[in-house]
This record gives sequence, structure tokens and C-alpha cells, in this order.
Amino acid sequence: MGKPKFSRKKYETPSHPWQEDRIKLENELIKKYGLKNKKEIWKAETRLKKYRTQARELLAKVSTGDPQIKKESSQLLIHLDRVNILPTNSTLDDVLALNTESILSRRLQTLTYLKGLANTPTHARQLISHGHIAIGTRRITVPSYVVTRDEEGEIGYTADSPLNDTMHPARPKADFRSMQVSTPEKPEESAPSTTEKVKKDETKNVKPEEKPKQEPPKPKEKTKAPISPKEDIPSDKKPEEKPKQEPPKPKEKIKEDREKPEKKQIEELPKKAQAGKVDDKKTKKEEEKTPKEDKKKTEDDKKGDS
Repeated sequence: MGKPKFSRKKYETPSHPWQEDRIKLENELIKKYGLKNKKEIWKAETRLKKYRTQARELLAKVSTGDPQIKKESSQLLIHLDRVNILPTNSTLDDVLALNTESILSRRLQTLTYLKGLANTPTHARQLISHGHIAIGTRRITVPSYVVTRDEEGEIGYTADSPLNDTMHPARPKADFRSMQVSTPEKPEESAPSTTEKVKKDETKNVKPEEKPKQEPPKPKEKTKAPISPKEDIPSDKKPEEKPKQEPPKPKEKIKEDREKPEKKQIEELPKKAQAGKVDDKKTKKEEEKTPKEDKKKTEDDKKGDS
């Protein structure tokens, strides 16, 4: 049973602590409704879960025709209508279509902000906890208080609150409107008369006059020079072949040809220098031999003449 001082937990925590999609959704709800922590979201979820389970069980037993089932289902729908979570003349199927936001929107904190008594949802929470908000003549300091349909019009400042003064700096300005403005419905257009319908049908059937397609301009043909008829060349005579002209050598090659003999002479000089005295002796012997050979030739010439 437990001690009465420490009451049991009246909400269910999520099954897994680290779920990315759930954490993102909860953070968005905290910013939107100015909640203190995620515990308030979990409380709203458990309350919604009770409504849904009850409606699911009743839907399964409605076909039996038991009068007790009809009584319980009507009581559930009346409760949701009184709290303004569902509109009147709703069914059990509508209960299954509810979500957490439909319950969070019925808190006193959100309704004070929507009434224009606070600048932001967090400002509304501060005013409620400090005792500046009342429903009728009753002061309420619980931001999560669920407001019924009848109490919704009685929300305002307490009698002794300084915020009743219109010049108070903490009071929202007259231009500020936090109430959700409903978008005006478009006026239904009057049904067109029969004559207008006939005119529209005629305009639909009439096709617009088709403009003649302009052919693209043809490109101008290039004028070719008249070709002279080929002269009949006899089969015996062949056309003279023109001598093939050798292509002129480039300047670089000509320079190389000119430089080649000079290079050979330069290469031969060191070889002679290396020969040294051996070459000098050979030249002297050759010079000595030449006069003897000349004498022999002259003697032989004289014998031949004789």
C-alpha cells in the first residue's frame, strides 16, 4: 500500500530512454506549450492512454447490446465534451483519433496565453504560479489545471493583482493578440445560370484560329564555278610527269652541314698532337726518299727515249 505521505506515481514513463524521434517531439512540445519538464507530457500521454483503452474496450462490447456498455460510453463522451476535448455529438471512434496536443491545449497555462493575458506561454506559467490568474473568484496556482467548457470564459486576473492596471509594464499591450485567429471561410459562389453555362460550353467548343505556320527560310546554295569539260587525252601519250622538287632543307640542317667539316678538323688536331715526334721522323724519311726516286725515274725515261 505504501505511505500516504508519498503517493504513487500517476504517469507512465517511456519504455526506452533513448529514442531520437520521441525526444525531438517532446522538445518541440515543451517549447510550444512552455512546459517545465517532460513529466507533464508523460502525464498527458497517460491520461490519453486511459481514454483510448476505455473507448477500445467499449467498442468491442457495443455489438452485444448490453445497456451498461451504452451507459459507460455515453458517460465517457459527456466527460470529454465537458472538458472540451471533443465536440458534442461525437462517437467512440473520435476518441481513438485524439493525440497529446488535444489534452495539452486544455491546460490553464495555454488558455491564459491564448486569452491574451500573457505575452508568452512561459510568462503565463509565471503569472499562474505567482497567483495572478483566477477562474471567476477562485485563485488557481496550478498551470496544469484542466479547464472545462464553462470555466473557459471566466479566466482573468485576480481582484488584488496589480496587473488589473492597464498601464502596468508586465501586462501585455492592447495591440497584442495571442488568440488563434480563425481563417475566414471563402463565400460560396452563386450557381451560374443556364445562359452562362451555355455560353461557357460554346466558348469551350470554339477553337482559336490557328495561325499559318511560317516555313523557315531555306539556306542559300553555294554557287560553284562552271566546270570545263575535260580534254580527251589519247591513250598512247601519257601526261608528262613533273620532276619532284626536293623540299628545301631547313636552316638548322644547313648550319649543321657547314659545321661538320670544321668539327672533323678540330677532332683531328688533338690526334696529331698526341703523335708527337714519331710523325716528324716519318716526314723527314719521306722527304729524303723523294729525290732518289726522282733520279731513278729520269734515268728510266732517258733509256726509253734511246
